[in-house]
Amino acid sequence: MTAPRVAYVLGTTQGGTGGHVAMLARGCAAAGLGVAVFGPGETRSVPGLGPAEQQGTAKIDFGTVTISGRPRPGRDSAAVRRLRRLLIGLAPDVVHAHGLRAGAVAALALRPFPGARWPGGRRPALVVTVHNAPPPSARAAAIYGLLERLVARRAAVVLCVSADLMARMRRLGAREVGTAIVPAPGPDPATARADGGLRLAGAAADGRPVILAVGRLAAQKGFDTLIAAAARWRGRRPEPLLVIAGSGPLAGELSGQATELGVDVRFLGSRDDVPELLAAADVLALPSRWEGQPLILQEALRAGRPVVATDVGGVRDLAGDGAALLVPPGDPAAFAAAVLSVLDDSDLAASLGAAAAARAATLPTEADATAAVIALYTRLAAQTMIAEDIGSPATQYPPGS
Repeated sequence: MTAPRVAYVLGTTQGGTGGHVAMLARGCAAAGLGVAVFGPGETRSVPGLGPAEQQGTAKIDFGTVTISGRPRPGRDSAAVRRLRRLLIGLAPDVVHAHGLRAGAVAALALRPFPGARWPGGRRPALVVTVHNAPPPSARAAAIYGLLERLVARRAAVVLCVSADLMARMRRLGAREVGTAIVPAPGPDPATARADGGLRLAGAAADGRPVILAVGRLAAQKGFDTLIAAAARWRGRRPEPLLVIAGSGPLAGELSGQATELGVDVRFLGSRDDVPELLAAADVLALPSRWEGQPLILQEALRAGRPVVATDVGGVRDLAGDGAALLVPPGDPAAFAAAVLSVLDDSDLAASLGAAAAARAATLPTEADATAAVIALYTRLAAQTMIAEDIGSPATQYPPGS
C-alpha cells in the first residue's frame, strides 16, 4: 500500500503541544507520508513548521481551524464545520488530534453528517493524544469529563502521556489505549555553557545557589507554591536565588506575591535558552498541581540536574528511581525542605544528578516517537482499507456514531 496520509489537529501551540506536533509532522513528511496540520493561525510560527524552515524538506500542508479553549457553542460548531471541509478535501487516512478539545472537535467533524461524503466512502481513523489531566476544579472536571467520554467513544486509538491518564481512558471505555512518546525537543542540555543564560538575562547568581523553574505562569504549574516555599529559605547565607522562566496570565499576581513575601525572584519571561539556564541551576523545581509528561523534566534529566518535583501525573514514571525528590502538591513547607536538603547535602545532590543522567539515557528519542506513530498510522490505514474492500463499515467507529 502507499504511504498513509495524516492530518494533525491541534487547538493550541502552548505547553509543548505545538513543538510535539511539529516534530511528528516533520518526521512523517520526511518519511514520505502525506502530512497536513490544522490548527490556530500561530501554528505557522511554531519552530520547524514555518515556510522558510520547510525548504528542502517534504511539503506540509496547513489549514487554519480555531478551536476555543473553553466551550463556546457557536465557535465550536464553526470549528467542526471548517475542519470537516478541510478533511474531506484532504482525504487523509488518519486524523491525529492533540488534546481533548481538539480531539472532541475532530470526533464531531468525522461523525456522519447529511451531505458529507468521504472520498472513497470511508472515513479516516481517529487518533487522539491526551497530553494532560483535568484541572482540579469541579467545573473543569465536568467539562473534561464530557470531552473524555466523547474521545473514548469515537477514537480508534487514544494515546496518553502518563499511566494515570491511560487508566482514566480505559475506565471510560476507550477501545485501544497506548503510550504517547513525547521526547523533549532541542539540543542536548549537557552541552550548554554554564551560567550563560543567567548572564544574558542580567540575573547572574554571584555565587548564590540557583533554584530554576520553567513553565507557563498559570495555575497548573504551582509557582505560587514555589514562591511560598522560597519565603522559608530567606535569611540563609548565601540566600538561594529563585529564577522563573516563562510567561502567562499569572505574571502580575506571582510578582505581587513575591514582593509581599519579600522573596528575591527573577522573572525572566519566555526564554529560548533553557539548556543554558539548566546548566546554571543547582536544582530544577517542578511544583505543578497536575501534569502529564513535562518536557522540562526531561530536559533537566538530560542535563543531569537535581530535581525537586511534586508527585503528580506522569512525573514519577518519567523520573524513574532516584532521579528526583518528590513531594505532595500544594505544600510549600515540604517543597522548601526538599530543596534545602539538596543544597545542604552535596552527596545527595551528586546522587540525584547521576541518577538523572542515567534515566535520561533510557528516554525515547524523536526518531523513536516518529517511528511509533508511523507504525500506528500504517496499521490503521490498512484496517480501513480492508473494511472498505469487504463492504463493511469502518471498524473504528461503533454503531450509531
